[in-house]
Amino acid sequence: MTTTRRRPAHAALPLVVLILAACGVTVPTDPDGTLDTVRGGELRAGVSPHEPWTQIGPDGAPTGLEVDLVEAFARTLDAEVVWTDGGEEELVADMERGDLDLVVGGFSASTPWTSKAAVTVAYVTVTDPDGKPEGHVMLTPMGENAFLVELERFLLEQEVEAP
Repeated sequence: MTTTRRRPAHAALPLVVLILAACGVTVPTDPDGTLDTVRGGELRAGVSPHEPWTQIGPDGAPTGLEVDLVEAFARTLDAEVVWTDGGEEELVADMERGDLDLVVGGFSASTPWTSKAAVTVAYVTVTDPDGKPEGHVMLTPMGENAFLVELERFLLEQEVEAP
């Protein structure tokens, strides 16, 4: 009688990882290359006015806590921010078309845009008018996971206080 031993499927995992790495596959990945495009270039950011998180000044320049965070994030990537202001719907549509890399506007974690945009982890939690905790997030293009992870790492390293 011959006995054969079956190796568990997870035993092959290191080999699979090695093969994927040799092929140049990285995880997480950006199908459209957002992180690589932004690094050393331009971060195209949309801003929807939502005081006190974001405002558009009299000179047309965006200001506010989230604007400061985006500017600081861009510096970590050696990128310059190019701002586009508008309404949420318009900016999310621009991002879906690939015209924006990021949208800010005082979005809560319960934003209705989750079917059209990826949402970062909550980088700060505030109390809503009903006394419930509410996390604040930023929006990025769907599927651009390397960019999303890089942004989330940055946000989680910040000590953000609600305005």
